[in-house]
Order: sequence, then structure tokens, then C-alpha cells
Amino acid sequence: MAGQAMIDQGRFLEAIGVESELMTEMAHTASADAPVPTCPGWTLGEVIRHVGSVYRVTRRWIIDGRRPEQWQRKPGPEQTLVEYFHEGRDQVVAELSAHDADELAPTWWPADRSYGFWQRRMAHETTIHRVDAEGAAGRDPSAIPVDIALDGIDEALSLWFGQRLPLLGLSGTKAGSVGVRTAGHNWIARAGPVETVAWRCSAEEAQRADDLITGKPDKIYRWLWGRAGPTAVTVSGDQDMAGQLWALLRLATR
Repeated sequence: MAGQAMIDQGRFLEAIGVESELMTEMAHTASADAPVPTCPGWTLGEVIRHVGSVYRVTRRWIIDGRRPEQWQRKPGPEQTLVEYFHEGRDQVVAELSAHDADELAPTWWPADRSYGFWQRRMAHETTIHRVDAEGAAGRDPSAIPVDIALDGIDEALSLWFGQRLPLLGLSGTKAGSVGVRTAGHNWIARAGPVETVAWRCSAEEAQRADDLITGKPDKIYRWLWGRAGPTAVTVSGDQDMAGQLWALLRLATR
């Protein structure tokens, strides 16, 4: 259950706090209308509103036992955007903090029905969109701690690639595998017309994949989420499978 994650509950809650404050800083230093380079068509204000909305739908999902049909999706008449964002964050953090990571909770991932799922999900939701907010403010992305980045790589591959794509009925057009190696950790992502799966593996298994992606943890994390360009990582192989992995993750996370 919560063992799906690579780090513990406290680190996730800490990350939500740190990353949300960085987002708040961007909201105070740039215009809400500033475009987000990593999310064409979005503005800084839309990113802040989106995360505030995700906080609320998550809390309601946990409390109601299912995805809610309605929730507060934007600031109220007397709320600023930052107040709306902070209120949503504080509410979901209070709910997550009141329960052990292993405690049962409704989620959309059959492999992990626990509060730990949501602690992890909210930490990475906040971290990735913090990168978006910094881009809108004209800032280079602040460093992502190695442990958070490693867990983010694992979540992108196991949850979004391995679970979300099959849930959406999406698959690759060409069968093959991609190894991912960074900071002593290794994964395999295999895709094709009949399977879309990912798992942690040995260095030797990753090396045998059709393509091998290497680089620093934070850059691979951002690359998997479409928040870093192709030169942020090194790809060994013919690059077809790595390109398919990247394209499939765009479909899974949109």
C-alpha cells in the first residue's frame, strides 16, 4: 500500500509545504496573466487555481469515498487567488496529516488504496506545478531534492505510465522497453500494442532495454513530466522507445 512510495509520509507533507510556498512566492512576483512555457495556453493564475482545485477535489474524494461531482473550482467572491490556494492546501494537509500513510482511503489506483497514495500524489502535484509557476515568473526551476525526484520518477512510471495509460485505453504502437537509471536506482518501462507496464529493476536489466535514459534525478523527473527539454537527459539506443515513452506520458498526464 503506502510501500509503493520510496520515501515516507513526513517527507511528502514537508514537500507540499515547501513547494506550495515557492508557488505562493511566484504568485506575488509575477502577473497572474503570465504565460506558462511548460503548459502552452495556461497562465500563472490558472496553474495556481488548478492546484488549489486539485487540493479540494482530493480532500472531498477522501471524505466522500468517491470522486465528487462538485467542489469549489475557483476563488469565491471575497477570496484572492492566493487565499483560495492556501485554504485548499491547508485543508488537504490537515486531512492527510490526521491519518497514517497505511490507513485505508479511496483512490483511483487499485494497487494503492491508502492515505499514502494521496500524500505522494499531492507532493508531486505541487512540485511539478511549482516548476510551471517558476517558468511563468521567468525563473529557472529551483532544485528538487534527490529523494523527492527519485520518488517522482517512480510515480511517473508506475502510476501514470503503468496504470493511467491502460485505464485510458491507450498503448504504444511499437513494442519495446526503456531503461531509466539515475543515482543508483533503475526502472524498466515496457510498452506496445498489448502491454504498458513499468517496474523497478536491476542495473543489468535496465542496461538490456532497447533504450536507456540516464541523467540527474531532478532532470529525469522533469523530463518524464514534460517539464524539461530532450537534452536534459541522455538516451542510449535508437531513441524510438524513449520517444514513445515521452509521448505516452504526455497523453497520461494531460
